Amino acid sequence: MTTATLTALRVTRRHRAVRAAGVTTALAGLVAALFVLTMMVGSYRLSAGQVIISVLHLEENPGVDFVVRGLRLPTALTGLAVGLALGASGTIFQQLLRNPLASPDFVGVTSGASLAAVGGIVFLQAAGLVVCAFALGGALFAALAMYLLAWRDGVSGYRFILIGIGVAAFFDGLIGYVLSRAKLTEARQAMHWYTGSVGQASESELRILLYALPALLALAVLLQRHLRALELGDDTARALGTRTELSRAALLATAVLLVALAVSAAGPIIFVALIAGPVANRLLGPATGGIAAAALTGAALLLTADLVAVHLLPAALPTGVVTGAVGAPYLLWLLATTNRQGVGG
Repeated sequence: MTTATLTALRVTRRHRAVRAAGVTTALAGLVAALFVLTMMVGSYRLSAGQVIISVLHLEENPGVDFVVRGLRLPTALTGLAVGLALGASGTIFQQLLRNPLASPDFVGVTSGASLAAVGGIVFLQAAGLVVCAFALGGALFAALAMYLLAWRDGVSGYRFILIGIGVAAFFDGLIGYVLSRAKLTEARQAMHWYTGSVGQASESELRILLYALPALLALAVLLQRHLRALELGDDTARALGTRTELSRAALLATAVLLVALAVSAAGPIIFVALIAGPVANRLLGPATGGIAAAALTGAALLLTADLVAVHLLPAALPTGVVTGAVGAPYLLWLLATTNRQGVGG
């Protein structure tokens, strides 16, 4: 390799690193602004300074502290954490399975969590942390079942997606059956959870999410090098020294845990995991594939959706209604463009 080629590669690598750092920093700033804005608006309006002072405990003001810390901060933290988890898990699935349609919403993970949680609510009158545990267990069971069904001397992304779509359809049918057997009050509670909203997490559920999320996001970022190698194909990844099946299993487990924790805290908020990765990649340009950027994009999308759902519509709606309304046209566009380009399986 000539000196000129090496210099060009270094320059390209430096430009990508600079762009990735710039985009990630800008997204972090946007998320911070939306996080503060979420606590500013409402029937009792506050300034950004009042919110920041209260959150950071810089000054005691009982009235403001009650509104910020007692009423609005839990919802803002849930929106932030769930958005980060969904954004990171969605881009891991899409890169690992090499398909823009490979989202936890469509490959059975979210449906498995929803079936377990709705079944717990309807048949066992479960609530709070019990529903959280059911959702977590359902997501893990669905992921393990799909992994075993897709295994044929390794896991093919295309086969995993097809099996995931079938599993999701099966679970969705079972959810309909469970709801048909529910009493009115239980069906109303189950449907409210099933729609998805960042305002429904209890203090215990939020604490679990906030404790587990930093470790899982750090693990995802550490595994990003293996993810980039697997994107090149198994043979190339092995040549680069990557243990393909072990790396794939670790990445899938991390992504499943992220989405399971998000669903257990806020219900199945659809389309955020699907959209976050492609939007982040468009912003990153040549530096495509950053998990941190995708996680921040997911947080920005979810915080914005919650602001729209609660404050900009004539009546407050669950967050999942807004993400569904925005995500459905995107999905149709994605299906049309991937079909025209002959990609996506």
